[in-house]
Amino acid sequence: MIQNLKTTKAILFILTIFFFSCNDEKYQSLDTKDNLANCVDGHAKFTKEGVEYEYECYNYDLVGHISLDEMNATLGNDCWGWTDSQTGKEYALMGLENGTGIIDISESTRPTYIGKIPTQTENSMWRDIKVYNDHAFIVSEANSHGMQVFDLKQIRGIDAPHNFTPNYVYDGYGDSHNIAINTDSGFAYTAGAGTTNNPVGIHALNIIEPTDPKLELQFSDFGYSHDIQVVNYKGPDSKYFGKEIYIGSNETKVVFVDVSDKNFPKLISEFFYNDEYTHQSWLTEDHKYALLGDEYDEINSTGEIVNKTRTVIIDITSLENPILHYEYIAETDAIDHNGYVKENNFYLASYTSGLRVIDIQNIEKKSLIEIGYFDTHNDGHKHNIFLENQPRMTDPGDHTGSKGRGIEAFNGAWSVYPFFESENIIISDINSGLFIVKKSSD
Repeated sequence: MIQNLKTTKAILFILTIFFFSCNDEKYQSLDTKDNLANCVDGHAKFTKEGVEYEYECYNYDLVGHISLDEMNATLGNDCWGWTDSQTGKEYALMGLENGTGIIDISESTRPTYIGKIPTQTENSMWRDIKVYNDHAFIVSEANSHGMQVFDLKQIRGIDAPHNFTPNYVYDGYGDSHNIAINTDSGFAYTAGAGTTNNPVGIHALNIIEPTDPKLELQFSDFGYSHDIQVVNYKGPDSKYFGKEIYIGSNETKVVFVDVSDKNFPKLISEFFYNDEYTHQSWLTEDHKYALLGDEYDEINSTGEIVNKTRTVIIDITSLENPILHYEYIAETDAIDHNGYVKENNFYLASYTSGLRVIDIQNIEKKSLIEIGYFDTHNDGHKHNIFLENQPRMTDPGDHTGSKGRGIEAFNGAWSVYPFFESENIIISDINSGLFIVKKSSD
């Protein structure tokens, strides 16, 4: 009996070791090759197809790269990520002027472009992607584009480029600038549909069934939101704890709206500051602060960089009384674009200065520190060049033509996605495609 018990324990021990070894192997075996370029003495260098490339960096290595040419595109824009819960594989989704590229980055040193979801109507510089319940939700400023819904499970086993077809297209609006999804509530919120003078406003779709979205709220009274984040609030303001809160970057202000009851959305407060164009904001994980980027405050009327990159930090300890906490002024001569928070780091796509990684653990003490960067914009770093005789860009107020009408300051890193379990970070660069970077080993 004792011998049988010992034998059983031994078998269980071996099976346990085998189980955890397999789990470790699933992730470890995916990255067996060397990085494309390590960051050495402030530079990451590599040669591809006989062409030499060099990027400025600090504390972040270049793991892999997919060019726009490889994706049969000429311009890039937004990006997001998806992890297949069945296989553990990680995928990058990158907005392009002619569709949405899908890249398998599970072997991140050798990323594989596996295809594209073509634009629904016409080409556009502006496209945005979010993911919920294994589906990609894609909007664009392309005329009459609507919202494409694509079941990402279809790409399992695909290892050669395909053109994919959306599983559903929602046509409740024509074009829109952006989309946000509250994954806790199962609602998708469209941003930037309509115009400043005639906004669609808050447009909330129930996407619990991704290919059968249901419109439950459309409300224009609070204005045009250029970008949004929607969360089930878990911050210090007990009055709103657990409520679904809409944070809209509304051109000249940030609005905080309680959208818990889709029949009666309630404006909680508005935050005003020294604005030029309120672009995008993102909450800290404790929902105590919002980090806001303004897309015009670094440039003058001709598009020349005249100010250092600024991040406006809003104290939302009281949602009914948001106040300016601090303005973080970086050392970069660049316009900030999309930024996201993961734990104690703020990952900011800063156009011609690439990805900037900012430590925010001492945000309460008004002490933010840049701890790393990878500059994807390889231009000789003449960041204050602008085209002569060009009027001030109509972006972001009127998304037509090319971004910034060719003004240099609107090139480079459009967005980042820092939420992969592997800790790989993807950067979508307007001019150079998809970059996969990772913190350098100590």
